Amino acid sequence: MINKNPKYISNIFNEISYKYDFFNNLFSLGLHFLWKRKLISLLNPKNGEEWADLCCGTGDMTFLLNELVTPSGKVFGIDISEKLLRIAQRKSNNLVRTVIYWEKKDIFDLDTQIRKFDGICMSYGLRNLKNVEDGIQKVFSLLKDNGRAGFLDFNHSKNNSLPSIFQKIYLRFIVVPISGLFNLKEEYSYIENSIKDFPKGTKLMYIAKKIGFKEVKYKTLFGGQMGLLLLKK
Repeated sequence: MINKNPKYISNIFNEISYKYDFFNNLFSLGLHFLWKRKLISLLNPKNGEEWADLCCGTGDMTFLLNELVTPSGKVFGIDISEKLLRIAQRKSNNLVRTVIYWEKKDIFDLDTQIRKFDGICMSYGLRNLKNVEDGIQKVFSLLKDNGRAGFLDFNHSKNNSLPSIFQKIYLRFIVVPISGLFNLKEEYSYIENSIKDFPKGTKLMYIAKKIGFKEVKYKTLFGGQMGLLLLKK
């Protein structure tokens, strides 16, 4: 088991924050923007709704939500990493119109008695939570009735399948060596280890159904490298 203590995870993302956007663009060949747009389009946020982007990072999906729920809605960008949030806030200063509220907080500390959202999204965050099932349960409790939730993350492919082999080669021989040039080898080595502990798509669907989501779908992207978990309460 890898270390998923919230403080440890926060430290990782604080350390890589200065290269976070650069590496996301480089290692995904810019495709992460398309995957995030795909997730948001499937969730279909509407003007006037209140949404939360949990583990929001530097705010890519927060800004997509902002475009769709303005002028009457609200968007909450929430992350445990102070340095990533600072970057997101600086970006938001360039927006002409915004309904975004930034908040530094562990998602498990959000009060479900006073917070209910029409929708919740998360990109590359579920895998980093101390407990994935508890994370999905938390999202369930934060949603209004009929609320939607969507998660974008690495797909945990079947061992020794072509997608799994490609994933290992790419992470070990491209991602880790390049990040090592910036003294971030340890931080980016974490990705492969975290995927090993991450449930496969079928298991994620099982967990969501057990928790009580009435609609559960899982889609793969980019030749099985990425996965979308789509839920409705």
